[in-house]
Parts: sequence; C-alpha cells; structure tokens
Amino acid sequence: MSRATTTLPGDPPGGRRAVAVWSIGVAVYFVAVIFRTSLGVAGLDAADRFHVNASALSTFSILQLLVYAGMQIPVGLLVDRLGTKKVLCLGAVLFTAGQLGFAFSPTYGTALASRALLGCGDALTFISVLRLGTRWFPARRGPFVAQLAGLVGMAGNLVSTLVLARLLHGLGWTPAFAGSAVAGVVVLVLTLLFLRDHPEGFEPEPFPHQGAAYVRRQIAEAWREPGTRLGMWVHFTTQFPAMVFLLLWGLPFLVQAQGLSRATAGELLTLVVLSNMVIGLVYGQVVARHHAARLPLALGTVAATAVMWALTLAWPGARAPMALLLALCVVLGACGPASMLGFDFARPANPPERQGTASGITNMGGFVASMTTLFAIGVLLDATGDDYSIAFCAVFVLQALGLTQILRLRTRAARRERERLVASRVETVHVPAA
Repeated sequence: MSRATTTLPGDPPGGRRAVAVWSIGVAVYFVAVIFRTSLGVAGLDAADRFHVNASALSTFSILQLLVYAGMQIPVGLLVDRLGTKKVLCLGAVLFTAGQLGFAFSPTYGTALASRALLGCGDALTFISVLRLGTRWFPARRGPFVAQLAGLVGMAGNLVSTLVLARLLHGLGWTPAFAGSAVAGVVVLVLTLLFLRDHPEGFEPEPFPHQGAAYVRRQIAEAWREPGTRLGMWVHFTTQFPAMVFLLLWGLPFLVQAQGLSRATAGELLTLVVLSNMVIGLVYGQVVARHHAARLPLALGTVAATAVMWALTLAWPGARAPMALLLALCVVLGACGPASMLGFDFARPANPPERQGTASGITNMGGFVASMTTLFAIGVLLDATGDDYSIAFCAVFVLQALGLTQILRLRTRAARRERERLVASRVETVHVPAA
C-alpha cells in the first residue's frame, strides 16, 4: 500500500523566513510603483512645467511603458540566468537614478530621458518578485502570493496618490521628487544585505546557457505554450483600463471633463487603488481554491469595465453623476487583480527554468496595451479639442482585440494544462504507509 503526498520534489516549504525575504523583494517593487505612478498625480504640473500639450504629455508615460514592455522578455531571461537579487539591485539603482533625474530636469528632453531610465529600472522588479515567490513558497500558494505582490504594488500607487501629491503641492516639484528618491536607496541597501535567491537546500538545478541559442530556445519554447500566450492576452485585456486611468489620464478626465476639484479627483483615484487591494485579496483566495475560476473572473472583469466606461462616456449631459463615477472607479479597481490571473495561466504551462521568460512575455501584454491606449487618447484629445468621450473610446478597441484572442486560445490552453497535470501526478512522490 502507498499514499501520495501533495508535496512535489523541490517544492519550497515557505514559512517565516520566506515571508521575510519575499517582503524585501516586494518592497523594491513597492517603491518602483511609487515612482512609476508619480506622474499620474503630476500630469497637469508637468504640462505647465515643460509647456507641453496632451500628446507631448502622454509621451512621458508612453516612453516609460515602451521601455518597460520592451524589456520584459530580456528581464525574464536575466532572472532565469542571474537570479533575483542581482536583477532587483540593478533595478533599484536605475529607477532611483531616473526619479532623481526627473526631479532636476530643466527641459522636456531631459525629463523624457529620466522617465525612460525609470521605466528601465521598474521593468526589472515585478518579474523578479514573481520568481522570488516561486523559489520561496509552495506551488499551491502561487496565485495568492502573486495577487499579494500586486496588492503591495497598488499600495505604492496609493502612496503616490495621497503622499506624493501633497508633497508636490506643498514643497514643489524638485523637493517632492528628489525626496521620494531616498526610498530607492533604502530598498537597495536592504536588498544587498538581506535578500537571498532561494532557501538553503533548494538551489535550482544548473541549466546550461549557450548564448544566443539559449535565448532563442527559451523564448520559442515559452511562446509555443498556449498557456503563455493566453496569459499574455489576459494581461493585455484586463490591465490597461486602470493603468491608463491611474498613470496619466484619470486626473485630467475627472477635473477637465467632469468638473471635479483636484481633491475630489484624487479621492476617486484613491478609491481605484483601495478597490484594487480589496479585490486582489478576494481574487487570490478564489483562484487558490478554485483554479477553474481564472477565466470567468478575467472575462467578467473585462465585461464590467466595458459596461461602466460605456455608461460613463454615453451619459446624457456634460457630466456623469457622482454615483456612476464611484462605480466606475470601483470596477477599475478589479483590473489589476484580473491582470494577475494571466500569470496563473503561464505559470503551470512552463517548467521552473523558464518561469522568468514566460512571466516576461505575459507581463508585456498589459503594458503594450497601456502604451497604445495612452498614445491613442492623447492624439484623440488633441484632434477633437479635448473631447474625452471620443478619446476614451480607444479602450473598447483594445478590449475587443484582447477578448478575441482569449476566446481563441482558451480551449488549447486548458487541454495542454490538463495534460501537464496528469503528467505531474504520475511523477508525484509515493511514501510507504506507516
């Protein structure tokens, strides 16, 4: 007689030390998100400081996201090859330098370069944190740990909305941005001193790296998996509506199109973040217990977001009622947690040595969509004389594209995942019964 255990060979035990080490990595991501979203509360100030229009203003975020999205696959390869600690340290150096540069930039050109540098450092963080979670926690905790990382990132967005906005209007541009850069130095020191790539005794098996051939093979094999592509399109379709709103266009939309004060608009942005944090915990628990809930949650979020934007933009009269804006912000809060579900499709589709690469492909999806939408809204605002009702219709175009791809890939990805699950059960360790 024998019995099967639920622990697979090499599955890390988790525990307090895992939480402590993982928290350091998440702290780096937390600071990166503060810096990434700092322009969301400073968009109107940046337009005045650098004397630019809507299209030029959107270029700040577009360039930042272009760098971020373009680096996701290289970052995944770096994490697979160099480990988490080295990549996170490099990220902290780059995004801190970018934030400092932005603080002291005298011209639009130098400010653009600083945001590009910031985006480069930011790009190194999230994939590293996901990899850290898989190295320190059991696989069954993966969905919850990933959602928790996303929640902490949204807490960084909350700091931007509440704290940095007040510093900006209280102290001015340079002191606010330069002062915030101190946080980057702090997390860099913590990472250097205390972060470890994996628990003792759980070192990954050595994997041969063969230059360009290795790179091509990692990318090709990850892309070949339907689960990786489905994860990318889920991330693409779910993340960008909230990202665009929080990163740049939410505050101008609420102030200029809806006639709200900056204070009230800031409170609504805060509501998006708070909603994200609460829904993230719910989604994480649901998916950890019911893996089949991933796709219904993702599709439901897409549908709810489309409906709320349609109602807001089509509302008769100049302004939507506050109750509708509140509902919109609550629903937008679900976009971040829904985008994290993309990693729950890519993770089981790839072996451990390819997790970073697959996560990089997945993470690229939402940021490509965000970058595209940021640009489209800026162009449409300039072309229509700041008609936000027309400009924000770009959201529906990207959602339709992503939804088409999700529906196309879902069956193949589910079949492939079932095949992998059967194979893993065959390899499960059997321990003689006592």
